[in-house]
Amino acid sequence: MELSDVKIAIVGLGYVGLPLSVEFGKKYPVTGFDINQNRVLQLRKGLDITHEIDEESVRKAVSLTFADKIEDIRDCNIYIITVPTPIDNNKQPDLKPLLHATNLVAGLLKKGDIVIYESTVYPGCTEEDCVPELEKLSGLVFNKDFFCGYSPERINPGDKINTVTKIKKVTSGSTPEVAVFIDRLYSSIIEAGTFRAPSIKVAEASKIIENAQRDVNISFVNELAMIFDRMGIDTNEVLTAAGTKWNFLNFKPGLVGGNCISVDPYYLLHKSKSLGYTPDIISSCRNVNDNMPVFVANKFVKLLIRKGVPVNNAKVLLLGFSFKENVSDFRNTGVLNVYRELTDFGLNVSVYDPLINGEEVFLEYGIKLIETPEEDYAGIMLSVAHEAFRNFGIEEYRNRGTLIFDVKSFWDKELVDERL
Repeated sequence: MELSDVKIAIVGLGYVGLPLSVEFGKKYPVTGFDINQNRVLQLRKGLDITHEIDEESVRKAVSLTFADKIEDIRDCNIYIITVPTPIDNNKQPDLKPLLHATNLVAGLLKKGDIVIYESTVYPGCTEEDCVPELEKLSGLVFNKDFFCGYSPERINPGDKINTVTKIKKVTSGSTPEVAVFIDRLYSSIIEAGTFRAPSIKVAEASKIIENAQRDVNISFVNELAMIFDRMGIDTNEVLTAAGTKWNFLNFKPGLVGGNCISVDPYYLLHKSKSLGYTPDIISSCRNVNDNMPVFVANKFVKLLIRKGVPVNNAKVLLLGFSFKENVSDFRNTGVLNVYRELTDFGLNVSVYDPLINGEEVFLEYGIKLIETPEEDYAGIMLSVAHEAFRNFGIEEYRNRGTLIFDVKSFWDKELVDERL
């Protein structure tokens, strides 16, 4: 296959698939496919509710169309799967979305087609879990009739600088020839360049450790925050002082959520345990970060008690509900467990996040987000550092006696009562 013959289908139009569709759509015929009909209808109008892509960017992708019917991507020869890979309630890998997308594509496969996975998985998942499904349902033979590749997504939601083309891309293929072709395909749109991994498993492993490494580093500073809290030391002041050394890694304490850092380590844990080895460091760090919402909530309650606030039914406000700053995605948000812990203490908790669709939060968790903050709260916790909160008017609340707890060290220290 030559690049001039390429017809691409992107399966899954979330934070990963949509930006990729737009960039490929500037050079190749691309159909962005999603089973969510509302999502497809919105994208056809140039509306992206994730705010990752604007209408002008979609217009520049002159060869991009959107579809919610699987037949509309039958004539493609490159299938790039970018669906979520979550965990279940037992914190085990949930491959249902990935295998569903795989089965849909399997029903379309023709001789010579290439299936590329971008979803984050444990090493071996593409060849051991997905390829057998492709073979079984298509009746074709792997590496004879069709081929596979893996190129881990490197999307940073909310980041308007390090966008998809500005981040170096790892690529791989199931044969040396296919690996070269896939690398050329991605090189044609990735300005930062590509790195061709020696195998699909290496590419899969490279992605999983990116987020596991961040999880480990964040858990270290979170544990420091718990230690220094008992010492009465400001953790951020300690980190600023330590950061004067050239090789000190600058991580900040906080809530760890989303579909990457709080999820991916469990995929590595699962695979490792299946091979008879339990990784102590990764497991321990996950426990630290999973317990951070409880620590944050307890600290907030203690601050209220010290201030003389009767905790039962005290009105408090959480600012932010998404999993990270400046995004509308609230999947696996750490704020959820903060909210639950505070309500268990008997507090009357309101949540305000202007970036999030409140109806979606209510449908998912039964929590009603408020549209406008009130003037009287016993305490306010900044849980997500949205730029929209930069000029929130926190001084006025503090002047009225409201306790201000800044989990993200977002505001000036002089404006708050306590930081994490």
